[in-house]
Amino acid sequence: MSESKIIDPRKIIIREFKIVKAMLECPDDYQVQDIASFTYNVDMETECSLEESLVKAALLVSVNTVSNEKSEEVSASFRFVFIYHYEDLADHAVKSRDGVALDPYLANAIASVTYSTSRGILISRFQDTPLRDFILPIVDPQDFVRKD
Repeated sequence: MSESKIIDPRKIIIREFKIVKAMLECPDDYQVQDIASFTYNVDMETECSLEESLVKAALLVSVNTVSNEKSEEVSASFRFVFIYHYEDLADHAVKSRDGVALDPYLANAIASVTYSTSRGILISRFQDTPLRDFILPIVDPQDFVRKD
């Protein structure tokens, strides 16, 4: 991968999607009107199989309420796994001792699709729960790419 080749977004195919963890804990007597704010954490992990032209992206999301009143907080934890196929992936990646480094443009596209799709799923999942007003913010997908 001496120089970046053009990435064709239409060639990024989601082969599989799974919610491998979906947990919401809410005390029976929790009062939604007591929510002052939310805290959250997001992490993304990627793995590649150059032989099969597959990229696995896992997004881990945790969310907690911060209440005005002293009470047990609501918490949620999700792990989304996406398996992507990109034809000729090996042409857009390089192997190293630490694993596989994707072309920055392809890595950005994978991170963008993974994060934005997961945002939408969480919006849907949080309806009719105390977390219904929480929406993951829009972020720069480079934040995830730089970490990998």
